[in-house]
Amino acid sequence: MIFETTTETKEMAGNELKKYRQKKKILQLLYSHENLSGPVISKRLGVSLPTVLSLMTELTESDFVEIKGAGKSSGGRKPTLFGLSDDSLFVVACELGRYSGKVTIYNPHNRQITPVITFETSIDDDKLTDKIYENVQELIENNSIKTNRILGVGLTMPGLIDEETGINYTIKNSVFRNVKERLENKFGKMVYVNNDARMQSYGEYIFGAAKGHPNAIVVNWSWGVGLGIIVGGKLYNGANGFAGELSHIQLVENGNLCICGKRGCLETVTSAYVLLREAVKGIKENKISQLTENFSGRTDELKPEDVINAAKAGDEFSIQLLHNLGLSLGKGLSITIQLINPDIIVLGGPVSSANQFVLNPIQQSLNKYCLEQIVANTQIVISDIWDKSGLLGITAMLFKKLFSDMYH
Repeated sequence: MIFETTTETKEMAGNELKKYRQKKKILQLLYSHENLSGPVISKRLGVSLPTVLSLMTELTESDFVEIKGAGKSSGGRKPTLFGLSDDSLFVVACELGRYSGKVTIYNPHNRQITPVITFETSIDDDKLTDKIYENVQELIENNSIKTNRILGVGLTMPGLIDEETGINYTIKNSVFRNVKERLENKFGKMVYVNNDARMQSYGEYIFGAAKGHPNAIVVNWSWGVGLGIIVGGKLYNGANGFAGELSHIQLVENGNLCICGKRGCLETVTSAYVLLREAVKGIKENKISQLTENFSGRTDELKPEDVINAAKAGDEFSIQLLHNLGLSLGKGLSITIQLINPDIIVLGGPVSSANQFVLNPIQQSLNKYCLEQIVANTQIVISDIWDKSGLLGITAMLFKKLFSDMYH
């Protein structure tokens, strides 16, 4: 195998361990560059071409690598191109929201090879790891996945998460906080756990709207307001892995109580929950609105997308609700912008789908609270992959960890 346990690698002899690491480096190069020739791999690996070709033969025979055709040549024989096989390696990607989770499986080309299974759960669900495991087994069985080719499990979830230990300190019951350990015991594979907003920002940076922007802010605008930060082309986690808690900066003195236990947090004035709360209040006050016509007497069925759709249909009450949320978020973002000076802000999450109904008030707040020289050079865009950026981010990060030597 290419990915052995720590104990197995420690027992390897010198030459065997050297070859193991060379193979792993080749897989890392092919993951990063799709297709490469033997001479290019030889140069990047710093070993002879015959050695590389010998390693490639072994990797091909093990079905990790396959020939992808011939490359360009300035003269003479065209070099053979190698690439990772579509079914060579797999990772499980799981993303948790506040009230549900979703899980799927990706191949080494960052392509989703199974449907997404969605299930009800939360970070405080004591059956969380059982549910994840059961749904992954369903994906494996229904899609004929070779279990021994699944090399790791990645989980992105809300909360204060130490990525090194995989502990989520936001989980109320301390017995269940070490999510990484719980999943490792279930799957017997490498597990990586990180905050949902940070993994969404990483997904946007590698695959989405933040790609090519070394200093970026990515906002997950949902039941909370998550923030991921890219600085100098690298994901910023902070000293303890807790960076990006935009939701819990105080914006209103003695404001409404937040789920974190403090008052006046940004989340209490600009989240999807606030949008629904104010919409329901208006409906009960019999405001003139499409929402009142359609949801009077059944406000428990109202969803954020209903308010957004009403705004897009010209409903003034819904437009005003979204405008208020945008103004509040813009004020919160103004603090972050002046500290980090990003070149782009990427908005994701269900509330971001309101587009101009939130973009305009956000820009209005930024213009009001930010220095002109800073805000003038900051682009604000809506993500077009936000519904899968977290899954893509955790997948890319998991492959990065698998191909590194940090565990071996």
